Amino acid sequence: MAGRPGDGDELLTPSEVAALFRVDPKTVTRWAKAGKLTSIRTLGGHRRYRAAEVYGLLDRTPGMRPEPAVVDTRPQPRPAPQPGVPRQGVPRQAGQPMAATARPPVRTINLAAPRDTTRR
Repeated sequence: MAGRPGDGDELLTPSEVAALFRVDPKTVTRWAKAGKLTSIRTLGGHRRYRAAEVYGLLDRTPGMRPEPAVVDTRPQPRPAPQPGVPRQGVPRQAGQPMAATARPPVRTINLAAPRDTTRR
């Protein structure tokens, strides 16, 4: 059937192709619309590109080196905060209190004084 990849054809997503060429994924879509790359549409309407064709174009493009085919685009987890290490990265000695901010208090309330009921 036309448009279906054969067995053993590796398909790449637009973001994977973009990472290989160091361009935006929208640029890869424009290349497919212009006929520079052949795209295959998934049932959901997303584009996929044959790896062999992408690597062939990469070899023909001057100044480009092939990168690994697998690109991990998942967000990397943040390292767990370590106890005793300040979050701001400001160096301080152990046992020293953290520096107070230079912000003046917004309002002081004297709880010992009688409440002023004349102002609302």
